[in-house]
Amino acid sequence: MSDGAGRREADLPPGSPDAADSRASSAGPGCPAVSADPAVSGDPAVSADPAVSGDPAVSGDPALSGDPGFCGDLAADAKLLAGYADETERRLALLPARPDRTAAEAEQAENLHEGCRAVRHAFLARHADAVYDELTAGRTRRPRLPDLAAEAALRFPGLVPDAARLAAERAGLQAHKEGREIDQGIFFGALLRSPTAGTHLIESMLRPAPGSAARLAEFRRTDRLELSAVLLERRGEGAYVTFRNGHCLNAEDNRLIADLETAVDVALLDDRIRVGVLRGGPVTHPRHAGRRIFSAGINLKELHAGRISFVEFLLGRELGYVNKLARGLLREGPAAAAGTTAGKPWVGVVDAFAIGGGMQLLLVLDRVIAEEGAFLSLPAADEGIVPGLGNLRLTRLTGARTARQVILSGRRIHTSDPAAALLVDEVLPTAALDAAAERAVHELAGPAVAANRAMLTLAEEPLELLRGYLAEFAVVQARRIHSPDVLAKTGRHQARSGRAPA
Repeated sequence: MSDGAGRREADLPPGSPDAADSRASSAGPGCPAVSADPAVSGDPAVSADPAVSGDPAVSGDPALSGDPGFCGDLAADAKLLAGYADETERRLALLPARPDRTAAEAEQAENLHEGCRAVRHAFLARHADAVYDELTAGRTRRPRLPDLAAEAALRFPGLVPDAARLAAERAGLQAHKEGREIDQGIFFGALLRSPTAGTHLIESMLRPAPGSAARLAEFRRTDRLELSAVLLERRGEGAYVTFRNGHCLNAEDNRLIADLETAVDVALLDDRIRVGVLRGGPVTHPRHAGRRIFSAGINLKELHAGRISFVEFLLGRELGYVNKLARGLLREGPAAAAGTTAGKPWVGVVDAFAIGGGMQLLLVLDRVIAEEGAFLSLPAADEGIVPGLGNLRLTRLTGARTARQVILSGRRIHTSDPAAALLVDEVLPTAALDAAAERAVHELAGPAVAANRAMLTLAEEPLELLRGYLAEFAVVQARRIHSPDVLAKTGRHQARSGRAPA
């Protein structure tokens, strides 16, 4: 990836904040304060160099220096970061809101943001493990992504946006936001880049989500769990998970992602269940009313409206329920070996189409059954965002050339295409899908299946490979959802939102 979050010193341009930071002394406590006024402790340095903040004449202030003077001590460097971020925010507050800025003001705001992001990169290059240890009490606690980000905002001001700034962001359209989720991407990218912090974080997200245990008790009583956007039912040894976001062709949004994690948790926690089945429910869109559809991928209307969360959805989805489908839940307790998981096999039944995130799900399942005439696609080239972990997983199923055609050029794989055999196990008439799903549950319920699928995952996608990909994905995806081309495309989609995929 080209964002630069993972660059080594040799790869950094001379004079960049990261390069200056990497050459600085790694002294401990007692770092010299760096400020424009030595009497004002913790204020960021200023210089006459306008390269970071844009044209100083616009604000009347001298430009911020790109190097606040980090020296290696966590507390001292955190104070310098906070001062730099405060000054950045003060200058941003002098500008109009993003939709009302002139071209010069927009450029100035972007330069202010990018200067502060470079400083965050430099701070985390030194202190990612120490910050994570502070936030997790030496890795004795396992906070989830939102809790970790919220705690970081309190303990390390300026590192990630605080609750007030995030609330302000959520109130506006995606195109009107300052892009503060990019700062969250920088933060989580740095943590995931660390073998110590990143591994612990991935494992932490494999624990059941809050509330799942209570839902398990309800499911065990009734063999049925109705959530806002998901229905979970038990039939023998199978847990049948049905997507019920029918108003938007079962597209993914924050609500569906949260409900799917709960449903997957419950299916994995219930010892009566041996196999899980994913299927889309009937939809209400006029063009497909009453028909089952697997998934239309990310809800672009929600993205345009600013209601797709980076932490809870775009990153939380990959570290949460999708990774639980692949790896299972983290084993805990005195008898559990460190980092071990307990998973179950999963079946996907594809009616009509599996687009974007829907197709991504199929890449971690053990059996895929598709309706005749269905198609699969990862429209990353059209949407402009990274298709989750599709870039990591598709190549090993289809080979590099086909994967590039799908991801870079938008090729659809229809069930009649020879390439479909690389992604789909059975193609059947609609009337035969229910029986095929039941047959798959029976075939995959054997006692050795779970152990062998765990070994396949270990061979195909070792944790270190996953961690390295996620570290880059966190940074790149956070930038993509705020990039001009994506904002323009979601705007155009909103204008034609009454149309459905052909």
